[in-house]
Amino acid sequence: MAPDDALIMEMPVRMGQEFDILLTPVSRPELGEIRIGDDLFAVGRTEAPFISYPEELTAALSRRHARIFAEHGAVYVADLGSKNGTRINGADVAGHPLRLRDGDELSFGSALSFHVRLAPRVPAAEPPRVAVTLMPERGDLGLQPVELTGFPYLISKADDTFARYRDSHPQQVNYLSRRHAHIYLKCGIPFLEDLGSTNGTFVNGHRLTDHGVPLDDGDLIAFGGSHFVYKVAVQREGDADATATRTVFAGPDAAAEVEPVVEHAAAPAAPAVPIADEGADKTTFVGAADSFLDIFCVDYAARQEDEVNAEAEAQAAAATDASARKRSRPSSRMAMLAAEIAGRFGLNDPVRMKRAGRWAAAVVALAAVGLAVLYLRGMPERDVKSLLADGRYAQAAKAADAYLARHPDDAPFQAMGTEALLRAYVPQWAGKLKARDFSGAATVLAGMVSGSQHNADARPLVGELEWIGNLERYFAQRGGADAPIRLYTDEAVIRGLLTHWNQDTAAHQRALGRIAGYEPAFRDVYANALSDVRKLQTDESVYLAAIERLNATIATELARDQPEALQPVLADYKEKYPRLSGLDKLQDDLRRYTALMQPLRSRNPGPLVARMADAKFATPPFQAQYARLAQRLPGADMVHQYAAAAQAWQRGDSATAIAGLRRISAGPWADDVTKDAAHKQQVAAQYAALQGARGASGYEDKLLGFYAMLDPDEDKYYAKAVETDVTAIRDSALRRARELMSRAVAGWKQYRANGQIGADQRLEPGISPKFRDQARRLAQAQEDARQGIRIVSQLKAGESADLAQWNKSEEEIRAEVDQQRRALQELRMVLDPAVLKAKLELLGGEGQGAEAQAAAAPTAPDKPKEGRP
Repeated sequence: MAPDDALIMEMPVRMGQEFDILLTPVSRPELGEIRIGDDLFAVGRTEAPFISYPEELTAALSRRHARIFAEHGAVYVADLGSKNGTRINGADVAGHPLRLRDGDELSFGSALSFHVRLAPRVPAAEPPRVAVTLMPERGDLGLQPVELTGFPYLISKADDTFARYRDSHPQQVNYLSRRHAHIYLKCGIPFLEDLGSTNGTFVNGHRLTDHGVPLDDGDLIAFGGSHFVYKVAVQREGDADATATRTVFAGPDAAAEVEPVVEHAAAPAAPAVPIADEGADKTTFVGAADSFLDIFCVDYAARQEDEVNAEAEAQAAAATDASARKRSRPSSRMAMLAAEIAGRFGLNDPVRMKRAGRWAAAVVALAAVGLAVLYLRGMPERDVKSLLADGRYAQAAKAADAYLARHPDDAPFQAMGTEALLRAYVPQWAGKLKARDFSGAATVLAGMVSGSQHNADARPLVGELEWIGNLERYFAQRGGADAPIRLYTDEAVIRGLLTHWNQDTAAHQRALGRIAGYEPAFRDVYANALSDVRKLQTDESVYLAAIERLNATIATELARDQPEALQPVLADYKEKYPRLSGLDKLQDDLRRYTALMQPLRSRNPGPLVARMADAKFATPPFQAQYARLAQRLPGADMVHQYAAAAQAWQRGDSATAIAGLRRISAGPWADDVTKDAAHKQQVAAQYAALQGARGASGYEDKLLGFYAMLDPDEDKYYAKAVETDVTAIRDSALRRARELMSRAVAGWKQYRANGQIGADQRLEPGISPKFRDQARRLAQAQEDARQGIRIVSQLKAGESADLAQWNKSEEEIRAEVDQQRRALQELRMVLDPAVLKAKLELLGGEGQGAEAQAAAAPTAPDKPKEGRP
């Protein structure tokens, strides 16, 4: 399994299973691993262990930043309205707790990121059960005791435990918040934590701020002021009589008494249970366990509902009326305007109208006009909000964009338009992307582009979606994240995708997290994209780096005219990088290019022109190198003329062929063509003489000599013409080949025994006897080896046991001749041109004519001779 697979792999869980949660720092291993063994863990800059971190890491943490909790066999994280946010795999956690999975990356603010690991907790002995009783501090307020046996427990004005006092103490109940505080267990100890309530939670007179605090027997706790004040009693299993009895606190006029009561196992989220004993005054409320999912599911927009307000009931009635008006909207804007004006100025109250004098009518009219202007000015915003509230997101986006065309800098409208646009299109776009309908996804995206032409806030987000679409399309076309990387196809795409991501990774993560915050359907797409990006980064560091090294090696060896050196390199790459696709095409191009370079180096125009006709390369390095090679190759006119002469030669029309070659008398390849024409003239003459000597004495020797001088590819017509006669004397021909090869090997050994031609001999201003002897010996060895190999090849005598050794010797001799020629050519600015020409002629071999001509021609030191390769 690839390392990135852990990011999206969900650990199987079962209901009731407990976990140890391990948080491993992503980039700061010295911070150490955090192991969470409790059901609730607080994250904040003043909480352990964060309080001990360096200040630069905790600066982005809020005091009450987030909470991690385990429930129902799963682990969750909830953001508590932190300033810099909480993210899972780059997606923002906002408003609702999100589930944590094994392998997730969890970030708090901008500097702290952790890898999440969930380790199933080894079953241990069940800790002693704990019960907490809250006994009213004052007996004259009519409050009843509350007994808690299930945790966590939410203190809320909406809960029956406190809501029952709304009729008798409405203002005091209003001091409580809907999410005021909660009591939870940590290591078997009850803790109390304020949940950001408006009017506070107090322990022994001190208001709680950012931390949960442990509760002990006798602690005095208060919620929202001085009314709901309770004394704490903590009972643990194993205490005296704890398993058989519990304390029940009576009403205001009764003393406490002890009576046996069966323990309650309250179901989660059940309402508080009143337990009566012979009358309402002896009621104890048993608070049932709540859910962390509900406790930390925060609607931040609704927090103002908890503010203390003396006119709460009037506002509630007004809210009810407003809701009714919303359900029965006037049929037109003017009707809405009229209704609002009447409400504002009491024009719908007959008594008030009667009291008002006529002089006030003008004032009211003017005020009505002003209000009308303000109302009409706010109409577009109300329209968009109304469309959003009704779920008509596409229409809301269109209306917002139309408004922004006239008011492009209106930030609130930009935000509303962005929300409408994302809610309207992202679910459909994400569905098509998951279905691999990339054309459909592009169509949806085009609709988003059209709907955000004037929304500067939305356009970058649409760009992020386009990037993710391109990313997923690329992986689909390639065949998946683990599919082969296509050489000279995928590099540009990978670099383009990563360049976008790396330009400002944090900004991209914020933008994508914002989209996920609007549309949950995007979260899976975002998680997959993050996983794919990590795979691309791995591919870039391994395979793209290897491709760059390979391209550099290819360029170096081709520039040195040493393509043969690339064959082992490509073989090594094929073994080391199995996911690199396209090496076969490189090898094919290498074979084709090497075959072209051999006649080019030896200045043999016949094979060169033939291979130029087949010089079609599939890979960029060889295409580029062939284009650079053009200045060294024969021109188009010369190639056309030579090809026509070669066709005549292959037909056996030697006169036409030789005449055509002699017409090529100018240009850098003229001498090489002249030499080729002379060879063909010699072949034609010997063939004619051979026909006249048929049946005469010595015919066999003449036949074998003629056959040895033929080129298997260039002289096919004449080789075929004498093939029958040569086959008849096959044994003699093979003996002749062996004699030639034996003589070549002997000459090669003698050349090496006498000392190869060295730099001092090449630099001699004249031609010494030693250079002359060694050059002739080397040239003759090359010619004998070439003729011997030709006979064997034409007779198709590849089964000869000595053929491998002959080929090796011929290659060694040819390599030495080529090396000596190149070394002499490098001295063209030092040696006298006539001396250089003579030395090249002594070396013999293919191409000496052109090389000798180049050496003899005067060449200015600062300007290469025109036409020289």
